[in-house]
Amino acid sequence: MMHVKRDFEVKLSKNEVVAPVLPMQENRMPLSNLDLLLPLVDVGVFFCYKKPENFTFESMMVVLKKALAQTLVSYYAFVGELVKNEAGEPEILCNNRGVDFVEALADVEIKDLDLYNPDATVEGKLVPKRKKGLLAIQATQLKCGGMVVACTFSHQMADAYSANMFLVSWAEMALSKPLTQIPSFCRSILFPRRPTIYDVSVDNMYVPISALPPPPEANDQGSDADDDQIAISRIYYIKSDRINDLQLSANADNGSSSSKRKRTKLEAFSAFLWKMIAAGEFNRTDKFCRLGIVVDGRTRLINGDENQAKLIETYFGNVLSIPFGEKKIEELKERPLSWIANEIHEFLESAVTKEHFLGLIDWVEAHRPEPCLAKIYCSGANEEEPAVVVSSGQHFPVKKMNFGWGEPCFGSYHFPWGGKSGYVMPMPSPKGNGDWIVYMHLLKGQLELIETNAANVFSPLTCQYLCLD
Repeated sequence: MMHVKRDFEVKLSKNEVVAPVLPMQENRMPLSNLDLLLPLVDVGVFFCYKKPENFTFESMMVVLKKALAQTLVSYYAFVGELVKNEAGEPEILCNNRGVDFVEALADVEIKDLDLYNPDATVEGKLVPKRKKGLLAIQATQLKCGGMVVACTFSHQMADAYSANMFLVSWAEMALSKPLTQIPSFCRSILFPRRPTIYDVSVDNMYVPISALPPPPEANDQGSDADDDQIAISRIYYIKSDRINDLQLSANADNGSSSSKRKRTKLEAFSAFLWKMIAAGEFNRTDKFCRLGIVVDGRTRLINGDENQAKLIETYFGNVLSIPFGEKKIEELKERPLSWIANEIHEFLESAVTKEHFLGLIDWVEAHRPEPCLAKIYCSGANEEEPAVVVSSGQHFPVKKMNFGWGEPCFGSYHFPWGGKSGYVMPMPSPKGNGDWIVYMHLLKGQLELIETNAANVFSPLTCQYLCLD
């Protein structure tokens, strides 16, 4: 059995605040209407590096901090704080506060990290807690001379696309390269229309928080059944041939002549996941199970204007929508994968248009200052009806995170967001061979079922899947 270490100790050795080399005049930046749809949660991301040949940990810290101070000039919103405006809504106070940067030492080698179980090895150890600012960074020296670089940022101010922009810019700055993208904070591109116009379908996807039922009372009995309802995180490895097999199954009944009906790898994977989760609901087949998929609206909002396209492509903030489907558990169990993939494709079609995102912006405007939320995030509060959100991380820039001492041997998002709705993020393997790394935050019982019934697809992540050679 492969040796892993979960009970290692992490000692914080240095804590400082890194400010941009060119501070800006203090100002306030409003959040966009799409930012206001995000809950108050933080997102973590981490990268593991082997021991470099020509760098010490101290010299790597110099590179990281110098490049960070330079990168923050362009990403100045990251050095501020979230505050409330007169209407009680959050906005960014750009006050040059800086970014918390922690140095640490962990008594573990990179090959012994139990990355399959990030709750034990990543949470509270390698990924920092965000405190006062909008971004926190931790660099941890490992016993073998390797290093883990991790960031935690506020989801209300940035989605994964925006975070990826920042991470790539930070690495480019460390290598003295010109930045591929300069972020835009031009909120006007997401201004609502006058008068506001939106389709009633938005009411089926989003809801004012005040309209939600109260959360169920906590159950302290501690039974095995309750234990299955605890949300935990796991990281899996899926080989490319398994993904291709799922896609073939998802397209089995679509006919070979119609390329328009071809289902993507993400649709096929999501269909398989939806079916697997439904399979675990033994006594509730008349209940419903929900699955949502995060859609990035940047390319949807381009209207042919090249200047507008550049602004949207480099826009820093949230440009997301989360359409979802709701099907009876019995139906998900009985239907073939191709039928489920077609259902996913159908509900996605309603949210991949320019009009949907313009309508969503207008819908938020019509409800302000009332905070609102995606319904899929709320459904998990009812344990009778399981729900999961899939977010595509296929543009996760793991192979671009070279600060001068080589590419990471591993990288992943870390998002134990705390709700009962599950969250799943497939990302490319750092091997660049079409394999996937999949971060999953689901109920314990759901994960145990997936590991039992789909062991040929989901392999628990071990060091053999890392780029350690």
